[in-house]
Amino acid sequence: MPRTARDVVFVDGARTPFGKSGKGLYAETRADDLVVRVIRELIRRNPGLPPERIDEVAIAATTQIGDQGLTIGRSAALLAGLPRSVPGFAIDRMCAGALTAVTTTAAGISFGAYDVVIAGGVEHMGRHPMGEGVDPNPRFLSEKLVDPEALVMGNTAENLHDRFPSLTKERADAYAVRSQEKTAKAYADGKIQQDLVETLVRSAELGFGLASADEPPRPDTSMATLAGLKTPFRAHGRVTPGNAAGLNDGATGAIMAAEDTAAELGLDARMRLVDFSFAGVEPEVMGVGPVPATERLLARQGMGIDDIGLIEINEAFAVQVLAFLEHFGIADDDSRVNPWGGAIAVGHPLASSGVRLMMQLARQFAERPDVRYGLTTMCVGMGMGGTVLWENVNYKGDK
Repeated sequence: MPRTARDVVFVDGARTPFGKSGKGLYAETRADDLVVRVIRELIRRNPGLPPERIDEVAIAATTQIGDQGLTIGRSAALLAGLPRSVPGFAIDRMCAGALTAVTTTAAGISFGAYDVVIAGGVEHMGRHPMGEGVDPNPRFLSEKLVDPEALVMGNTAENLHDRFPSLTKERADAYAVRSQEKTAKAYADGKIQQDLVETLVRSAELGFGLASADEPPRPDTSMATLAGLKTPFRAHGRVTPGNAAGLNDGATGAIMAAEDTAAELGLDARMRLVDFSFAGVEPEVMGVGPVPATERLLARQGMGIDDIGLIEINEAFAVQVLAFLEHFGIADDDSRVNPWGGAIAVGHPLASSGVRLMMQLARQFAERPDVRYGLTTMCVGMGMGGTVLWENVNYKGDK
């Protein structure tokens, strides 16, 4: 029988506060328990959604091992108390894992295979450092399929500085300072807290506690403090812990639904998914990935960057954001870009970050009925980029 594509909407999102890896908030908390907390919160916040109506749970993790393994989408669904009839799966596209969990299940919704899904991601980099258990095929290097530096993300950021001399360390540091300042203001204005779910944490030494805010932000960051930081990836380099996202732990989740199903169940439709695109680039400069992914998407839609009123781009490294902005002729301090700061301040628990971008964009859409379209975009390890185009359901026309 013929099928008609259905409109897909972002209903709601929630995330744990992000912690610092190592001895941070979640040092003694399991990764799957972070996902469970998010799933339960999404159900609590949306009482009109019967759990048995959830058709799929897709959870991403970059390092699918230990408490991030065991087909975490399915295992977290069971642990969260969803009906056993609700299936789940795990997904991996490194940093764009949660973003891909959303686009993959959204495609299923549009096709008619699903009505409602939960999609998200988790990364506990304290328990599972990036690359744990990985055994790269020796052909990558012996046959020179990729540059050796492609396997170290910080080196790929240094390569971007090399390739684009106009992207100086001073510009990267200035961008990082603004990210910290914007995040501090967003916290002061109560913007970010709306998406956080308080999460129980345990310490053998200190007992039980409650994580209620992101741990990584450094609101006192200044150009002077950044200037003195070491450059761990290259002697006299330009990438520092201050102009890059840290190593973090955290989980995110979103409810995605067919627009007609959301209306049937009385669920809010916060924004509408228009299109998405992924693209590959040279792995040794993976940070430039959002550029071709966005170009491909805009070309397909017959749009230009000036049609985009808000941009949430993941700040894996400041230089990677600057490469995107410079390519599209966007000023470093353009107000459309990450209005509430980004990963340099709040953290980047790899596979979880894509849904954080979506949550913030949805909140901003609600405040900006004059903005019709927004992007969520990010670079991806091994040389990729991913971009999603969203439409504001609150759009009232230009003012």
